Amino acid sequence: MSLLTLKKFPSSEDILNASDETLTEKKHEYCKSRSRSWASDKAAQIKAAAIRNPFERAVYQSHILSLGMFITIILQYKEHLSKLESEIDTFAQEIEEYEIIKSIPGIGEKIAATIISEIGEIDRFDHPKKLVAFAGVDPSVFESGKFTATKNRITKRGSSRLRHALYMAVRCAIRDCRKKKTSDEIIPRNKKLREFYDKKRDEGKPFKVAVIACVNKLLHWIFALLKSNTLFQDVV
Repeated sequence: MSLLTLKKFPSSEDILNASDETLTEKKHEYCKSRSRSWASDKAAQIKAAAIRNPFERAVYQSHILSLGMFITIILQYKEHLSKLESEIDTFAQEIEEYEIIKSIPGIGEKIAATIISEIGEIDRFDHPKKLVAFAGVDPSVFESGKFTATKNRITKRGSSRLRHALYMAVRCAIRDCRKKKTSDEIIPRNKKLREFYDKKRDEGKPFKVAVIACVNKLLHWIFALLKSNTLFQDVV
């Protein structure tokens, strides 16, 4: 973890005084999921950056002390945030809508929880277009006299958190992945959504436009699933 490394070696001088072996050991200790070779490469990069730094000796002890305090605060905040996320996941699993949203390929636990918390009760919306408008991904229309714009941006009204969660869900859903670890077959996580995305791209739509179209499609699916209280069935 970069913060732990920075806390251990807060200045370029500290890095230059440490041996390559010490830097490698610390990087490997802080990132145990990585290989020792990776840690060695990172240690070499850190040492090279320290050598390039022209201000390696222009460091006040008060700055070092403040840096250590800020890093400790950030690490504590990350720990509290991790516990809070765990509690949210546990609470979300008790909500029926959570399993419905998560049944859509490409939507994981955190994105599903975010979508549920932002949408709230689906009964607030009597039509999928109203849900689309709430997410702020409906196109704005500019008209002046007899002129009507042919290219319209999304309105970006409503919940920005919901838009971001849906955008990440689409990016994950249309991404290719291996069907099985022992197989070389590559398939999209969400076949239906990927087919819709490819169709939009074949029509000449730019990447962002195609993704927003997928977000709209995803919102229509979410609306239908929550209204009918059914799980998503992906046709492979």
